[in-house]
Amino acid sequence: MPFVRRRPLLRMAAVGGVAYMGAKAGSNRAQANAAEAQAQPATAAPAPPPPAPVSAAAPPTDTISRLQQLAALHDSGALTDDEFSAAKAQVLA
Repeated sequence: MPFVRRRPLLRMAAVGGVAYMGAKAGSNRAQANAAEAQAQPATAAPAPPPPAPVSAAAPPTDTISRLQQLAALHDSGALTDDEFSAAKAQVLA
């Protein structure tokens, strides 16, 4: 006598319901993790301290080397455009 499945629609409904609940729980967990990650501040490296003021009596070679250092910091992304222009104006003044 061949195997006769009983209530295949009920079985499919139960399997589908379990799959739906599992997917919904996973989706809710992912949303909660994303919200938690968004709420916590990113742990980035602290900003470097502002450049030290340069004295007005500095020799010209010191001015050039200071401008080169500022340009290197600006190229690496440590200084923003505004910070770079302010520091450059301070060195050139």
